Amino acid sequence: MPDVSSLRAALLDWYDAHARTLPWRAPPGSATRTDPYRVWLSEVMLQQTTVPHAAPYFERFTTRWPTVSDLAAAPDGDLMAAWAGLGYYARARNLLACARAVAREHGGLFPDNEAALLALPGVGAYTAAAVAAIAFDRPANVVDGNVERVMSRLFALEAPLPAARPELKRLAALFVSEDRPGDWPQALMDLGSGLCRPKSPSCEVCPLAFGCEGLKAGEPARYPLKIRKAERPHRHGHAFVLRDAEGRIGLVRRPDKGLLGGMVGLPTSDWNAAPAFDPPSTVNWTEAGAVEHVFTHFSLTLTVHVGVGDGDFLWTEAGEALAALPTVFRKALERGLAA
Repeated sequence: MPDVSSLRAALLDWYDAHARTLPWRAPPGSATRTDPYRVWLSEVMLQQTTVPHAAPYFERFTTRWPTVSDLAAAPDGDLMAAWAGLGYYARARNLLACARAVAREHGGLFPDNEAALLALPGVGAYTAAAVAAIAFDRPANVVDGNVERVMSRLFALEAPLPAARPELKRLAALFVSEDRPGDWPQALMDLGSGLCRPKSPSCEVCPLAFGCEGLKAGEPARYPLKIRKAERPHRHGHAFVLRDAEGRIGLVRRPDKGLLGGMVGLPTSDWNAAPAFDPPSTVNWTEAGAVEHVFTHFSLTLTVHVGVGDGDFLWTEAGEALAALPTVFRKALERGLAA
């Protein structure tokens, strides 16, 4: 079994020299902790996306809403529009619910322990641990995909994901300490994203190579083992780009529940194997081609139809619509505008 104390010391030394500079992060060893609001916001944004993609959103959010109380006061529609492009829109609704709970129940200050953080709307075990550790310097076991990958390689764990997750979390807990608890999870994240990558890990410069059982076995990239996923189902749908006499785009607000709930989007049919052609207005529709989009649980082909008319829609300038729509609708609108 790898020597935990030696590995921990080696990784923190590496982090001191190689830590990424991020807008939501305090420098290694800093006595000043990052604002909990910024830690929480960044962690929610970084779920299911990358740092380069999330960083511009983070900057825009914190400029527009510099405190959690400012965010709590934001109208739902403004928040959902600002989130467009980050995906997983239930997170945006949970973000607003959490901000309002912090403002209402905690005087605009995030609680400083995992148990209280877990009681907030939309805050799960990972986010609670991350905020407790990074913002409040509390010892916490912060386990994301990067940490799972590092642990599975360090210990050459033969159990496949997802069944291996409890054991990976137990192994990660061996490294949690009162010594620099805020820096430790960030060091692991940087190692996982920068060196211990899913493919082609940079073992030759890894500070933990001396104790990595996966490297000793000669196949570090083999870990973590995974059960092959079922093939993603494919669905079809129709999207309608309706313009009025002034060239504005007719948009609708989607129901609060379900995929892209609460977001503004183009009118569409149902998304299934054989969707009915059920346009939102009786005008002359012209087919403008199709766009492809991949969601977590299915892929989608949207056939785009364009027309000119009027009706009870959210009439929006084309440029404004392109900037605010979720990616799947932006693709469809771009196709429709090019027709």
